[in-house]
Amino acid sequence: MRQLAAILFADMVGYTSLMQENEPLARLKRKRLKEVLEATISKFNGKVVQYYGDGSLSIFGSAIECVDSAISIQQQLQQEPKVSLRMGIHTGDVAIEDESIYGDGVNLASRIESLAVPGGIFISEKVYDEIRNQQNIQTREMGYFELKNVKLPVRIFAIANSGVTVPRRDELRGKTKQTNNRLAVLPFVNMSTDPENEYFSDGITEELLNALTRVEGLQVTSRTSAFAFKGKNTDIRDIAIQLNVDRILEGSVRKSGNRVRITAQLINAADGYHIWSESYDRNLTDIFEVQDEISSIIAGKLQDKMSAAEKTDYLVKAPIKNVAAYTHYLRGLHYLNKITPADSRKAIECFEEAIALEPNYAQAYARSAGAYSHLAVTGQMLPDTAFEVVKRYADKALQVDDTIAEGHIAKGSAYLFYDWKWKEAFDELQKAIELNPSAIDAYQLLGYYYLIMGQKLKAVEMLEEAEKIDPLSPVISQTLGNMYLFAGRYDEAIVQADKMLDLNPTMRISIEMKGWATGLKGDWETALTFFKEVHRLTNHPLKGLIGLGFGRSRRYVALAGGPPAAPDLSPAPGLRKSRARSTICRSSSPNLKASFPGVSTRRGTRSSTSTAPRSGRSARSR
Repeated sequence: MRQLAAILFADMVGYTSLMQENEPLARLKRKRLKEVLEATISKFNGKVVQYYGDGSLSIFGSAIECVDSAISIQQQLQQEPKVSLRMGIHTGDVAIEDESIYGDGVNLASRIESLAVPGGIFISEKVYDEIRNQQNIQTREMGYFELKNVKLPVRIFAIANSGVTVPRRDELRGKTKQTNNRLAVLPFVNMSTDPENEYFSDGITEELLNALTRVEGLQVTSRTSAFAFKGKNTDIRDIAIQLNVDRILEGSVRKSGNRVRITAQLINAADGYHIWSESYDRNLTDIFEVQDEISSIIAGKLQDKMSAAEKTDYLVKAPIKNVAAYTHYLRGLHYLNKITPADSRKAIECFEEAIALEPNYAQAYARSAGAYSHLAVTGQMLPDTAFEVVKRYADKALQVDDTIAEGHIAKGSAYLFYDWKWKEAFDELQKAIELNPSAIDAYQLLGYYYLIMGQKLKAVEMLEEAEKIDPLSPVISQTLGNMYLFAGRYDEAIVQADKMLDLNPTMRISIEMKGWATGLKGDWETALTFFKEVHRLTNHPLKGLIGLGFGRSRRYVALAGGPPAAPDLSPAPGLRKSRARSTICRSSSPNLKASFPGVSTRRGTRSSTSTAPRSGRSARSR
């Protein structure tokens, strides 16, 4: 028999050594532990499934009751005779046969318990998502950990109620696989007298980040998550926990005329120790040499087998000699990262100015191509016009330098959104990730590729990987939620929506995603409350109505003849391009609009009842 359960592992600490030193006391404590376990677990509607030596395995139907039970047990065991117990909790699918229980959820709960400290209760992120709104339960995030025989890092939280031990993260050393290859590059502080030079310090940060992604074996947190801490006085240790990194690179930039001073320091996240620091006073013409020197030193500090002296390739190549062109390029990056259509157009202007000064500026061509692609797929520019430039600029960038990941991403986006050349799109995006494992846009586009191919689970896996690289990115979190929605994993989509709404309670796309997930689970009545809020927030009588209309129709059908089966609203292999664009660009109601072929990536529109193109081009069979 299989069932979804909250799994509690409990293990008595020091029982074996106590048996050798004082057997009567050991037996007394074990007896007391069993009595407390059975009485308390039963009180909270759980069941002790197995005893093994000095440990036990129990299951609950509710994660909240499981955590409440664990807290009560630890508090009781603080009384004499005290029993030192560590506990781990996870929720997952389990199989029960002949009084034996097994499954991946059981294995993970066991690993979490082994990570905990005496008197402590550790829970997985899945459990945390279920108890996070319980005011009587306090938690503290411990960060991500690589556990034995668990493929991906696991995010762990400690219960912090009275009577429960909460360790520091550095107290857990030796319990997990130790790595020193995870790095975050925080935004370098602009120390210039002119605040307008902010673009320059941000640009230097991004250039260093991109250079370090080329270091083999080094995992670098993506820009969006690192820049979430810009202007904030957050403790380095807290930043490391949230980003799941071991080292932090931070610094400052002061630009005055043609002189620049860059200060950088590499910090050990666990204790705040400065591993390395240096200041560079140079001419702007030497900026690429400074970036390469900093990147090489960091690589040498983090890789046992690599040092600046042994390095055979430059991490930062000097693509141009014109400092003015480079300044325009950095200003373009500044606007591009603001994402809005208006700023994307400003970014293009800056990149064009850089290209005018340096006609073979590959990075400027690649970034400009990406900006044009963004404007096209978000409906801000005619696709015919935009993608012609995307392909021309991407080709130019790769002709000059085929190692630029952004060039491959831009070209892949044209294949995916405009040409429908699926294999070519896949190859370009895979190449981008090979060149830059932190190229987050490539992961996102590959997620859409798998969705178009009907491989919904692969789409989810791709976005889950993206979230690990860029854990604080709102765009990635929202896209992952959409992928959960398409895959029919509605509870996980709701969790993603709640994460976004914690940051911004009025974020319409997240409220709407929660509405779709709730409705597709069968509760259209509750879903309608979310859709009504979406409509209210649009502040327009004719906008934000799709969810309301669809939800009311589903509720009407359910009342008239019983609840119908939830429709499969995800795109299938070979879908029309209009559906592909609708799937990708209309994220405010992703699961429904993906089913309506009313918008085309080409000029003009295509009727939902006719396959004849209206743009004047001949139809091509697919």
